[in-house]
Amino acid sequence: MIYLAYGSNMLTERLQRRVPSARPIGRARLPGMGLRFHKRSTDDSAKASLVPTPDGGGAWGVGFEMDEAELGALDAAEGRGLGYARQRLSVELDGDARAAVVYTARSAYIDDDLVPYGWYRALVIAGARQHALPERYVSTIRAVPTRRDPNTGRRTENAILLRKAGFGPLLDANS
Repeated sequence: MIYLAYGSNMLTERLQRRVPSARPIGRARLPGMGLRFHKRSTDDSAKASLVPTPDGGGAWGVGFEMDEAELGALDAAEGRGLGYARQRLSVELDGDARAAVVYTARSAYIDDDLVPYGWYRALVIAGARQHALPERYVSTIRAVPTRRDPNTGRRTENAILLRKAGFGPLLDANS
């Protein structure tokens, strides 16, 4: 089955920790959708979500082939039922329309006053760069404000992941 990652799971190393069978199969776009960082997380920060946009520009992401037997693990990692809803949407995967599993924020979990932690935004940028998403799109992610995670262990764990994946320089004082 195909899974569309558009947030921190775009970084292959992060997704494979959660779903070992995941293999990237191409860049993907969701026309008529936009990326927002406004989904309330259990750690009191914002995570990525998709929202309909009138401009039609489209949100970008990465298509991954994965074993359907691991869908439960992905549901757990994405907080299915506790913030995100799982749905199947048509995505443009390297120019072809394909059905993919996509997680979108449930309306009760939207909070426009939240911002992501620096390490989370760095993971999203790292995944976008790893899969050569358009630089203009990456720049819009880079412009999202962040705050420093007060949990030192979580900051360190994600900094290690970014460094191992070759993206340590994306970390800054807010990470």
